[in-house]
Amino acid sequence: MSERLVSLGKRTEPPVRRPAPAPGAPRVYVETYGCQMNVADSDVIRGVLADAGYATSDRAEDAEVILVNTCAVREKAEERVTARAAELGALKKKKPGTVLAIVGCMAEHLKEGLADRAPAVDVIAGPDSYRRLPELLAAAGVARTAPVVDVRLDKAETYEGLSGAVGGDGVSGFVTIQRGCDKFCTFCVVPFTRGRERGTPPREVLRQVRELAAAGYREVVLLGQTVNSYVWDDTSFAGLLRAVCLVEGIERVRFTSPYPVDFTADVIAAIAEEPKICKYVHLPVQSGSDVVLERMRRGYTVDDYRAIVRALRAAMPDIALSTDILTGFSGETEDDHAQTLALMSELRFDSAFMFAYSERDLTFAAKKLPDDVPEATKKRRLTEIIALQERVSAEVFAAHVGRRERVLVHGPSKRDPAQLMGRTDGFKTVILPTGVGAVGELVDVTISRATMATLFGAVP
Repeated sequence: MSERLVSLGKRTEPPVRRPAPAPGAPRVYVETYGCQMNVADSDVIRGVLADAGYATSDRAEDAEVILVNTCAVREKAEERVTARAAELGALKKKKPGTVLAIVGCMAEHLKEGLADRAPAVDVIAGPDSYRRLPELLAAAGVARTAPVVDVRLDKAETYEGLSGAVGGDGVSGFVTIQRGCDKFCTFCVVPFTRGRERGTPPREVLRQVRELAAAGYREVVLLGQTVNSYVWDDTSFAGLLRAVCLVEGIERVRFTSPYPVDFTADVIAAIAEEPKICKYVHLPVQSGSDVVLERMRRGYTVDDYRAIVRALRAAMPDIALSTDILTGFSGETEDDHAQTLALMSELRFDSAFMFAYSERDLTFAAKKLPDDVPEATKKRRLTEIIALQERVSAEVFAAHVGRRERVLVHGPSKRDPAQLMGRTDGFKTVILPTGVGAVGELVDVTISRATMATLFGAVP
């Protein structure tokens, strides 16, 4: 690691202090759909609008501006947003003058056509337009017959200089180190909605991490569409990880989502050697069939993927692994499906995000590959995949009973606010006994019982 990165990692940053909004300032309510990058973008949006004099609202009903940050990766996500926009349109009628903005990947994907699906929308802005939101919202406040649209992709936009340290749970914060994607998997719309890959300078990444630390955050999550392909001049992803670990106040470092092709030995070494880097990796596989992976243009074989998992487990035998699985892709046969189930049984992921394929326009698959697996077959295969993963997850989680685990406390449990919840180094949710721990603390507990998705701690 260069002396420059060491110096940047050890600097301190003053806490972010924004002036209180003026009395009567317009209130904005932000609703987020999709991945962690969208959550991080919503934090950036709140910061941009706070700097422009907006106040925040916890309820859409109380806001003068309602902003929906969207996802376009799956068709169901777009359907949910369209339905939600209709609900918010009804709310606008009760409160004239309310501005409804739909931003993010869905706005970029559908562009002006979004107005036909969501006629109540006043602003349509893509993921590279967030700096311009104050002027877009101001323009929408003028009487108009059509929405204000700004969906230009910017090859250089990384939102350098902006602060995301205004959201989340105050314990775990996001820093986006890379935007866009150059992989062009045949099924994926991301390169078309977020543009080509571009990294954030290391000095800017470390500034944001220091800012989070100054604001009291204990954990940082580095984000990128293919986060481990990050490179900036002579700084590799492994070097950046090690530099982030030098920031005082940050106790845990995570990242998501890496791409198998770019998972190198130096990254594995950094994870294994740096105590602050969590021993957890989300590594999307998508399919257990080489034929399907080739049709997806993933760039690796099943054996390539196995080799990465072997290397990770050789360096860190207890590392937790999760994955993405997409079933029902073009041409997938019963044998392909069986190979996916076999790989899941072999590798035994701690957890998985599992989906049935839905065709996305603009992609190579939509243009060139038939969506030829019947919906009933997709549903049946997905059901089988979920059932297998639930069995494996239940066994993996049950194996933690009796173990001592260090838990970072994030906040109240959803089911019982009297109890707190936190996460282990391996990203497993733990419910703590009443009276144990405080938000932001690292506490040690013994796991007393487990479900297939949650651990329960006890005081020894």
